[in-house]
Amino acid sequence: MEDKQIIKLPQVKELTTFSSATIYRLISKGEFPKQIKLAERSSGWLRNEIDSWLESKIQDREELQEELE
Repeated sequence: MEDKQIIKLPQVKELTTFSSATIYRLISKGEFPKQIKLAERSSGWLRNEIDSWLESKIQDREELQEELE
């Protein structure tokens, strides 16, 4: 069930070091995982989607380093 863990905005901000505005801007540009609406005034993100997004950023960095070598 760990792959279905929901995290809230403060945790997403902590994991990414982004502000709320940056997170929502990236979502609107299609560059960050979308949140899931849980209730009328509550939403969250799937932890595994955030982790995968972070892993993709690490992979991008590694590929760039390889190109520069």
